[in-house]
Amino acid sequence: MTAPGRATVMNLPNVLTAVRLVLVPVFLAVLFLGGGGEPVARWCAGAVFAIAAITDRYDGRIARSRGQVTDFGKIADPIADKALIGAALIGLSVLGELFWWITVVILIREVGITLLRLAILRYGVIAASRGGKLKTLIQIVAIGLYILPLGTLPLPAAVLTWGRGALMGAALALTIGTGIDYLARATALVHRGRRVADTP
Repeated sequence: MTAPGRATVMNLPNVLTAVRLVLVPVFLAVLFLGGGGEPVARWCAGAVFAIAAITDRYDGRIARSRGQVTDFGKIADPIADKALIGAALIGLSVLGELFWWITVVILIREVGITLLRLAILRYGVIAASRGGKLKTLIQIVAIGLYILPLGTLPLPAAVLTWGRGALMGAALALTIGTGIDYLARATALVHRGRRVADTP
């Protein structure tokens, strides 16, 4: 099996990651069709968002099963995740369907952690934790419910409104919690790297 970081960059998992990035502007364009309130457009935007989210589920799994894990993938995959989720959050806030403070808090965490990943690359790459993966999953489900037109779903709008709000609250808590955990792991990695560098 090819060692992680030595697999060729041009492989299926990385292609799926690139597809997710390409789908981000497509998703936004469809979301705002008809002023953002057209039910058919919202269902189409939900479908594009779902397809992009599915690529996130399988690119890492394929990479690990085929020995195609690369440092590029470790960096590009979370960037693609953040681009998709960030675009959705901003789009929903622009449409007045999600409080801006929620979008700002999540984006500050996501962008901050991405910049931190890049800043500590010389010390190593920290792969996504289980908590981080759960955070992404809850974010995706919550955002998906915000994207879909509630009036067309086979459940009372009040139930769906409460449900998506609760999920977004859970996503927000996980976003903050995993951000703190990543800071701790990054700090440990940097300290360990500096100790090794200082060792004669």
